[in-house]
Amino acid sequence: MAIGARLGGGALHPAARSARQLAGGDGGSSEDGTDLLERDAEQVVKDERDPLCRAIQTLYGIAHKGGVPAKTLELVHLRASQINGCGFCVDSGARQAKKAGESDERLFAVAAWRDTPYFSEAERAALALAEAVTRLSVRPDPVPDELWNEAARHYDEAGLATLRLMIAVTNVFNRFNVPTRQPAGSVTW
Repeated sequence: MAIGARLGGGALHPAARSARQLAGGDGGSSEDGTDLLERDAEQVVKDERDPLCRAIQTLYGIAHKGGVPAKTLELVHLRASQINGCGFCVDSGARQAKKAGESDERLFAVAAWRDTPYFSEAERAALALAEAVTRLSVRPDPVPDELWNEAARHYDEAGLATLRLMIAVTNVFNRFNVPTRQPAGSVTW
């Protein structure tokens, strides 16, 4: 499926046109002459020649080198994706979390993390931060001092930057996938 087309639709979404401009005007062409932004999702996600994919994957890679445990990053990714209703990212996030060693029990409970005993204080602080940053417009003070201070109690400056980067990258993924109705399970990692 094309990144710019919605399921069941044929018109190129304005966001895809913007992505094309970011990628060099027309989306760029591969060696075989196909438009990099018109190939199926699996190819675009995995093709390092695609400048848009490369940029997002670079940020994702940086987040995973920032000193925060991979399990925590994947929980943050999963929770933000749940909030944004991105089935594609919920599916791929759960798969990535499993690869990082996450248990089914904890994955099933992420949406209700406050009401379960499965998460450490540090993970709870990261999940609360993910929810607040993902829902910036919901309250006048999107990230209250109490919430920030709790996260800062568990993560140093680099860790906080890493968490914010992961949350931001997740929201970028969600905002590319939700409008174009990328189906869950369409890419295997």
